Amino acid sequence: MLLFVLLVGAFGAEEDTALCEILGSPEFPLLSKEGDITIGGVFSIHSQISSPPLTFTDAPEPLKCSRINFREFRFAQTMMFAIEEINNSSSLLPNISIGYKIFDGCGSNLPSTRAVMGLINGPERTLEKTCSSHLSVHAIVGASESSSAIAMLQISGIFQIPVISHFATCACLSNKKEYPSFFRTIPSDYHQSRALAKLVKHFGWTWVGAVRSDNDYGNNGMATFITAASQEGVCIEYSEAISRTDPSEQVTRVVRVIQSGSARVLVAFLAQGEMEILLEEALKQNLTGLQWVGSESWITAGHLATKGYSRILTGSLGFTIRKSKITGLREFLLQVNPSQDPYNNLLREFWEATFGCSLQSSPHGQTQCSGSERLQDIKNPFTDVSELRISNNVYKAVYAVAYAMHNMLKCGQSGEAVNHPCIWKDALESKQVVKHLQDVNFTLQSGERVYFDENGDPTATYELVNWQRNQAGDIVFVAIGSYDASLPNGKQFTMIGINTTWIWFTGRPQSVCSESCLPGFRQAVIKGKPICCFSCIACAAGEISNFNSAECSRCQLEYWSNEDHSQCVPKVIEFLSYGETMGVLLTAFSLFGASLTLVVSCVFFWFRHTPLVKASNFELSFLLLFSLTLCFLCSLTFIGRPSEWSCMLRHTAFGITFALCMSCILAKTIAVVIAFKAKRPANTVPQCSAPFQRTSVLSCTLLQVLVCLLWLTLAPPFPYKNTAHATERIILECDLGSPIGFWAVLGYIGLLAVLCFILAFLARKLPDNFNEAKFITFSMLIFCAVWVTFIPAYVSSPGKFTVAVEIFAILASSFGLLFCIFAPKCYILLFLKRETSTLEEFSPFIRTQSVSVQLSKSTQEQSSVKGKKRKHGNLQFKYYKICCLFMF
Repeated sequence: MLLFVLLVGAFGAEEDTALCEILGSPEFPLLSKEGDITIGGVFSIHSQISSPPLTFTDAPEPLKCSRINFREFRFAQTMMFAIEEINNSSSLLPNISIGYKIFDGCGSNLPSTRAVMGLINGPERTLEKTCSSHLSVHAIVGASESSSAIAMLQISGIFQIPVISHFATCACLSNKKEYPSFFRTIPSDYHQSRALAKLVKHFGWTWVGAVRSDNDYGNNGMATFITAASQEGVCIEYSEAISRTDPSEQVTRVVRVIQSGSARVLVAFLAQGEMEILLEEALKQNLTGLQWVGSESWITAGHLATKGYSRILTGSLGFTIRKSKITGLREFLLQVNPSQDPYNNLLREFWEATFGCSLQSSPHGQTQCSGSERLQDIKNPFTDVSELRISNNVYKAVYAVAYAMHNMLKCGQSGEAVNHPCIWKDALESKQVVKHLQDVNFTLQSGERVYFDENGDPTATYELVNWQRNQAGDIVFVAIGSYDASLPNGKQFTMIGINTTWIWFTGRPQSVCSESCLPGFRQAVIKGKPICCFSCIACAAGEISNFNSAECSRCQLEYWSNEDHSQCVPKVIEFLSYGETMGVLLTAFSLFGASLTLVVSCVFFWFRHTPLVKASNFELSFLLLFSLTLCFLCSLTFIGRPSEWSCMLRHTAFGITFALCMSCILAKTIAVVIAFKAKRPANTVPQCSAPFQRTSVLSCTLLQVLVCLLWLTLAPPFPYKNTAHATERIILECDLGSPIGFWAVLGYIGLLAVLCFILAFLARKLPDNFNEAKFITFSMLIFCAVWVTFIPAYVSSPGKFTVAVEIFAILASSFGLLFCIFAPKCYILLFLKRETSTLEEFSPFIRTQSVSVQLSKSTQEQSSVKGKKRKHGNLQFKYYKICCLFMF
């Protein structure tokens, strides 16, 4: 029930008769003490609340809180201890006493609202003539729940009364525009939720369930966790909410959802009240085998560990604030006794609940307290000071108020006097208290520094605790890691290397929707399911992936994936080498051709004195054989790893040697054609002379040399790594540099070959005994056919086969020239009788001509001398033709 302030007075009555009166009954604190400065406190001393029935015809009955919470009662006693410590201090607020008023918020919004109204109004029913009297308290410590703190701030914020919470963690409370007078000594859930997401990701749990309190604390905290978890790649299978006021059917349904889920990790963002309700139902349904991840609200709650919940919660993980030691607190707590205030119902209830006895005679047969009970013999959340975490927050909150008051009252700031009395003010404005609270910065006796940031929050530092059993079998909270939000991202969460206890004693549990993909596979999201549920698809060629990768990454240009697609390895560099079969065969054919050419040269040199060799133009024949040898050998420059010099040498050597070869053949062909077509004696046919043949060969070859020099100067060939033709390997080849230069060299050779073919074709009908033009025609036909076929094969052949095609064309054309031109002569020199290589082989033709001349003389005795001379000249010309033919 809300308390309202009403100005009561008759209309037109005298001003001095108007009084400010409270409607309804005032609220009284459970624990209180008078002082110059009063600090209010709101704690969830009772954890269960009974809602009276509402008839809407009568005034509702007062709310009844029951089931004392020893942990929260310890918080209240810690506040009282801190105030007593400050009152006994000579350096902090000297000559100023602090009092307190402690109310029970029952962990619910409505009692918390009544408590804050009681703190603001005070116990008086009637105030002064005006309602603008001084406030009853100067600051409030509490509440223990975010929803209760928000409800309190809706009222206290109007009067700008500072509220310092020790346990309200909702990130929404950091909004200074909405809650300008709110401070807290516990970090915001904004950091805790993110820390929990990093924790879940650290252990590889990508498929988790979630349950939360259905209030501001649970809803805001879980919303932040879900957002942070999605950024970490963690998926939520289900997210359920429960409240202490929910019917049992709702809690039963939530436990069934948890039990039927496939996630083996449960993130519980619950307040203590909801956590106890959930655990009770979990015990009924035998909910086991889950890895619990908890928020700071319950993760260090000792009473949960001492009950039968330990078999469910063993191995739980969660973040909590760092624990501390408060000197003298345990002694203060052990002094609590109903005798301190015999009329205080809270102390009596605490004593009876602690020892299970009654201070009054009970008709129900309950044991009556003897008066000799001692708290030293009891171990419960009230007397246990081994885990002072939230209690330390209460301690810091009280000291923060004291230091703010100390600074506001300018205590000890007059001249050199250290303990100068405070300058007391009768009217302390609450907004001034808020201002000085924002500026406090002090250090406790334990060495902990206390200050607030611009949002009224402390530095977010947490300990990661794990529920483990000690040698005695009791649950202990062991710190196994830490989280510091002030550190750079990536260094905030750390593990300290202590062994972790899991719900499964065999090792860390696994909680994934889909098994991790092996290296070489990538995740493929299944339609209609979260991203954590996926299938594994093999990476494409040239791509790799690590363990459980979402995407495959492509290797760099010069690398390729291995068979498992797990790493990039250097691509295979392909070129025609001497070590492979094709390279060996081509090298063998090249050397065989060069050797065969040398053998032919030796044969010609051995028979150099024979008329056949002499008539074949010994000089031009050896030059042709030399050029053919170079043609065979130049193919070797195409084999092996391309380099700068080999790329330039292979094409230029090929072009020049073949130009020399074609020039020699062209010179021989021109000489034969002109000799047999001429109608004048030999001394009038200069084309058959040796100087003319040398000049023509040199001129044709130099022209090719000039083309090659221009090519090498302007755009020479160079080694090139071809990665476009084959993706899985690198083809090391020679780039032409200038395609025009290459085709100019090849075209010039083709021009010489065509000219040779045409001239040889014209000389095909010479006498059979002397006509070898048919053989040269056939050789040119082979040469042209090879190189015409070479062009499309060269363009379309991939990789090293391009080089192989070019080598094959060189060898095929060289062998064609060697066999067609020199094989018949070698056959005559080696296999026929030696005299066949003399002039006698051709004597029938000569004798026939002589007989013809003699017959002409006997039948034409009257012939003139001039006719005789002409016939004699024709005989000489016939003989010259024979010589030219052999020169060919």
